[in-house]
Amino acid sequence: MQADSATYEFVLDNLYFTHIDGPEVQRGKVNVTLNVKRTAGAFELNFQTEGIVYVPCDRCLDDMELSVTSTDKLRVKFGREYAEEKDNLIVIPEAEGAINVAWFMYEFIALSIPMKHVHAPGKCNKAMTGKLSKHLKTNANEDEGDDGFDMGGGMEMDADEGTEQMDPRWNELKKILDNN
Repeated sequence: MQADSATYEFVLDNLYFTHIDGPEVQRGKVNVTLNVKRTAGAFELNFQTEGIVYVPCDRCLDDMELSVTSTDKLRVKFGREYAEEKDNLIVIPEAEGAINVAWFMYEFIALSIPMKHVHAPGKCNKAMTGKLSKHLKTNANEDEGDDGFDMGGGMEMDADEGTEQMDPRWNELKKILDNN
């Protein structure tokens, strides 16, 4: 017995992302090729995703262009009621006989976006990075920001010696700032 298959192609544009209304991606243009293969007792859906999405930069908050590619698979079978089981197995009611893959395509795109997304060096919004560095205090010896708000560097005066003692917990936080 030979398995039946069909191939579908979708272009997911800004209108698609607006209708999906997902939190990670609001704009983009992504091509999806979906191959549906009927196997014994189930359907195998293979998604090949490739395109561009726009997400906010973690540093300056301006939109940045990000390439996305992924290869994903779903298995779909008929059952009594809708269920999502382990190993990407989806059970749909036999009475419905159809599955809407729009949200699954969005999830595959969202999962292919890296956790950290920042512009290439020098490409961030200069005004925003200027404001950020103005208010970011990374050294205990720096002056207070122009707004008069002191981040409180965890400094205490030692009454006996007249010198400042740094709270050791702040050293770990300083390492995080130095890495960004």
